[in-house]
Amino acid sequence: MPRHPKKTRRLVVDGRAYLWTLRHSHRVLDSGRFTDCRETLTLYPQPAGTGGPLRVVFAEGPGRYVPGGFPMGSGDVGYVWGGSLNLREPGTVRALLDAALARGWQPGERRAVEADGWPLLEAAAAARAGDAGPTGS
Repeated sequence: MPRHPKKTRRLVVDGRAYLWTLRHSHRVLDSGRFTDCRETLTLYPQPAGTGGPLRVVFAEGPGRYVPGGFPMGSGDVGYVWGGSLNLREPGTVRALLDAALARGWQPGERRAVEADGWPLLEAAAAARAGDAGPTGS
């Protein structure tokens, strides 16, 4: 399954720093078509060694979209008839982190945690919609 380069970014929430990356992966069929696309957002509590990473995975499936493409996915994920997010936006990463924390993720745990992103999407999309304010800007 090809993995594409990732860029590390920094996010600070309530005095705690996190490094985060976004990676798109998929399989390529003999026809050249992409399948099994997934976006994986990984947050690393800082300083290093103070907690294990959180991997939020959005895998394609019925009623969901995870656009693929070369050289990497768009970062957009969502439900065909519902909420969507752009995983390249720091505000989205913050909203997903908040949703994971609300569901019990502990950044101080030493082990890596992989979470299905789909149950977090609606809460994060609602938080992002609230960020837009009444004018939608």
